[in-house]
Amino acid sequence: MSDSLVLMTQDARGVVCITLNDPQRFNALSSEMLTELQTVLDAVAKDGQARVVVLAAEGKAFCAGHNLKHMAAHSKLAYYQQLFAQCSRMMLSIQKLPVPVIARVQGIATAAGCQLVAQCDLAVASSDARFATSGIQYGLFCSTPSVPLVRSMPIKQSMEMLLTGDFIDAQTALHYGLLNRVAHPDELDAAVDALVAGIVSKPRIAIQMGKELVYRQREMGLEPAYQLAGQTMAVNMMDAAAQEGAQAFAQKRKPQWR
Repeated sequence: MSDSLVLMTQDARGVVCITLNDPQRFNALSSEMLTELQTVLDAVAKDGQARVVVLAAEGKAFCAGHNLKHMAAHSKLAYYQQLFAQCSRMMLSIQKLPVPVIARVQGIATAAGCQLVAQCDLAVASSDARFATSGIQYGLFCSTPSVPLVRSMPIKQSMEMLLTGDFIDAQTALHYGLLNRVAHPDELDAAVDALVAGIVSKPRIAIQMGKELVYRQREMGLEPAYQLAGQTMAVNMMDAAAQEGAQAFAQKRKPQWR
């Protein structure tokens, strides 16, 4: 097993697998883990061959969030400000990537670990996975996890998780909108790969433009959102892939992407 806290592989399709590799600490988001994860995400952002990222984890847990034991050993406000700023930068890097990110979740995803699931574009979980924003159980409201959580789930369900810290199971997380799919543990990889296949079969440029547009327009009012979306579609239509798609539709054949 590698000593690296984050592992990365890439296959011939351009599918990048990023794996959290600190199972003994339930893949807690220490400063060191965040640093390595940021380095890998920055590399993917510059990789024109990357098509999709699968974010996975070693061990029994996907991610237990920040390490409260380490946090309790510090008493300086500046330390906490730096840690949460570092984590927020990493979370934003996921959204800013030009390719979709799929969380592959097993075991528990708690606090910032649940935040990580919510921040990914898509999420597939094992049927025995569980989720919680559990900071409130220890006197710490999960403020930063709330940011992507309330953008993934309805506000009432988000607030219940944030205010109680209670766990929800995978089926409940699916119902709430935190997950896209739930699979039997033996079928988790197949469920993830089904989403991967649906993405890599599409033109990269259209996926990139579409992802950026969705997150930008979500924070806008209705009229400017339509203006931005219309402009994005117009630019997208000028791309060779969209032109080929339109020609293929008119000629009743499958498009031949380059």
